[in-house]
Amino acid sequence: MSRREEYEQTTERLIEPVVTELGFELVDVEYVKEGGTWYLRTYIDKPGGITVDDCEAVSRRFSDILDEKDYIEDAYVFEVSSPGLGRPLKKEKDFARSIGREVEIRTYRAISHQKEFVGLLKAYDENTVTITYEDDTEQTFERSEIALIRLALDF
Repeated sequence: MSRREEYEQTTERLIEPVVTELGFELVDVEYVKEGGTWYLRTYIDKPGGITVDDCEAVSRRFSDILDEKDYIEDAYVFEVSSPGLGRPLKKEKDFARSIGREVEIRTYRAISHQKEFVGLLKAYDENTVTITYEDDTEQTFERSEIALIRLALDF
């Protein structure tokens, strides 16, 4: 397991009770380097959406735990955020609640000369994701082929 994955898993384990106690759902945790700076980001959600005050409440509560546990070696910026409109599907419950909804899939490599696909989420399991297109055709992707799957933005 990489150091990044270890930090993300430890953070998820430690922050989940805080997020749940405050009445939110933990959507994702990521530890990424952008422009020379490391960021530890947690994404939270609730029905009706997340406010700045919600993010602040989680941040204040969890900052003390981060200081106490001190398990991240690098200097980093801690952020709490909403997953936004294009929320990625990562966990079982994300897929379950998105059945029948339009999703966008980006693949690591081109499949039939394209890397982006949009369709209705029809089915999923631990290894595959199936979408249907407007013409009622289906396409099944191996999860290992998928770089990103999220709810499609409809403007």
